[in-house]
Amino acid sequence: MTAHSADALSLTTTLTTTLATTVTGAGPGLVLAHGAGGSVADNFGPLIPVLARDHTVVGSDYPSTDEELSLDGLADAVVAAAVAAGVERFTVIGFSLGSAVAVRAATRHPDRVRGLVLAAGFARADNRFGLAMELWQEALGRGDRETFARFALSSGFGADFVNALPGEQLPGLVGQVAAGVPGGTRRQAELAARVDTTAELAALAVPVLVVNATRDLLVDPANSRELAAGIPGAEYVEIDAGHVFMAERPDEWETRVVTFLRERGL
Repeated sequence: MTAHSADALSLTTTLTTTLATTVTGAGPGLVLAHGAGGSVADNFGPLIPVLARDHTVVGSDYPSTDEELSLDGLADAVVAAAVAAGVERFTVIGFSLGSAVAVRAATRHPDRVRGLVLAAGFARADNRFGLAMELWQEALGRGDRETFARFALSSGFGADFVNALPGEQLPGLVGQVAAGVPGGTRRQAELAARVDTTAELAALAVPVLVVNATRDLLVDPANSRELAAGIPGAEYVEIDAGHVFMAERPDEWETRVVTFLRERGL
C-alpha cells in the first residue's frame, strides 16, 4: 500500500461524467485504459475480440467533456466501471496515458488489480513529451484540429511507416484524424503532462508486462525502459514500431499480450 492507496470498496471519483463502457466476452477480467486523444476502439479495437475469447473485457472511454481530469479520478472511474459491470478483479492493460491510469488503479485498489500491461507508457512526462502535450493543448484550445492532426500523424507513427505512405494520401489522412479527435482530448493532454507515478512503481506487487515501442517519436522509448527498471520483477519486451504500434504491428502486439496473460494465469 502506498500514500495513494484507497479502500478497495470505496470507488468515489471526482469525475462528473459517467464513462461510456462496453463489456465483451466471458472469463477472467481485463480492463482497458486508452491513451490521450484516443478511445478504447482506437487503441484496442482489433485486440478486443481476441481477448474476449477467454476473458471479460471492460473498456471505458474517458470523458468527452472539457472537465478537468485527475489521475486518481480516471483510475477510480475505470475501476468503478468494471465493478459496476460485475467484474470484481482484473488485469489492466494501459496504453500511453493509460499506463499511468493502470499503475494508479493498482496502487489505489490493490485488492482489485491482478496484473498490468503497460504499453508505450511513462511514469511522468519527460521534457519532449511535455512540450508535445503543450502543443496539443494550444492547437485544440484554439480549435485548430488540422494542426493537431498533422502533429499526431508525424509523431504517432514510426518514421518509416509515415514516409512509406503515398504523399497524395496525406491530406485525406490529416482530414480523417482532424474529424475524429475525441472530445476531452485537450484535458487528457493536460493530464498527461503532469502525471507522476514514479514513487508508486516499486510498490507494485502484481505481474507486470512493459511493452516498449522502440521507434516511438512521441513517448521516447527510454520511458518504457525506466518503467521496467522501476517495477520489481517486471517483464520487458520491445516492438519495433512507433507509438501507435498496434496499427503498425498488430499481430506482434496480440501475441505479446496473449502470451503474457496465459503464462501468468491472468
